[in-house]
Amino acid sequence: MLSRVADSIYWLSRYLERAENIARILDVNIQMTLDLPSSFQEQWAPLVQITAEDEFFAEHYGKPTQETVTCFLLFDKNYPNSILSCLRAARENARSIRDAITSEMWEQINDFYHLVNNASSVPHVLGSPHHLLDEIKQESHQFIGIVHALYSHGEGYHFSRLGRSIERADKTSRILDVKYFVILPSISHVGTPYDGIQWAAVLKSIGAFEMYRKKYGRILPERVVEFLLLDHEFPRSVRFCLGNAEQSLHAITGTPQGAYRNKAEQFLGQLSSELAYTSSSEIIESGLHEFLDSLQGKLNRLDEAICETFFALRPLGHIG
Repeated sequence: MLSRVADSIYWLSRYLERAENIARILDVNIQMTLDLPSSFQEQWAPLVQITAEDEFFAEHYGKPTQETVTCFLLFDKNYPNSILSCLRAARENARSIRDAITSEMWEQINDFYHLVNNASSVPHVLGSPHHLLDEIKQESHQFIGIVHALYSHGEGYHFSRLGRSIERADKTSRILDVKYFVILPSISHVGTPYDGIQWAAVLKSIGAFEMYRKKYGRILPERVVEFLLLDHEFPRSVRFCLGNAEQSLHAITGTPQGAYRNKAEQFLGQLSSELAYTSSSEIIESGLHEFLDSLQGKLNRLDEAICETFFALRPLGHIG
């Protein structure tokens, strides 16, 4: 497979997964705003803070409210990680390789983009975005289903799954970090009913609430951390995502499991092993935010290693 094609498939999958997860981050905040008393309502600023675009937001939107933050994360064409920007980027990647993907994949991405682009001109969406956010999640799931059911499970499929798995692992960690590090208003609320509402909202935002309750029952912070980071069966846990990524990476290269032939395989193998041999109690004792911050840095370096291994342009060798 041409590196240009592999690059586009990898990134269009990352962008679509990113769009879904931004919708999930928005949705969890809306759920908590509805469930918590008025003293907890000012919870929109943290969603701007995690983008590291505070100055841009203040200049263009002013005060962070549900309407302004939703507009920023959903529709802002100048913010590259807004949902609309992600879908536009995914669509352009798909357009550039239409002969390498199925017509159903292209049609799904194109329809997905137009759904959100058209919604950006509907005034009431910003005040009540839940239905649109739900549609975004469903459209993303439909694309994944199309890829799994109709796209040959060769290199292209595995580059798609590799990109989606790394993006999903990153965003699961960030959703968890938003709750633990910035959204909780005060340490005095830890262990209160409000704290429980927030942990439940985090699980719901990742689609993990029912599966968590079936496995653990009562919502306990340490168990939530274990489920979202270390569970080897739940598809959105970080460990499960990295396992999928590792399977796809080895399917692409043909390297046997447990061995490595390039920096990407080595880095991913080390990261997967770290998660396999740690526990939620160790993570919490050493500092959950610090662990998540380190994990996100390692996922960024893994992405760089993948791009360097498969997508970077290399000079042609001299002809003797």
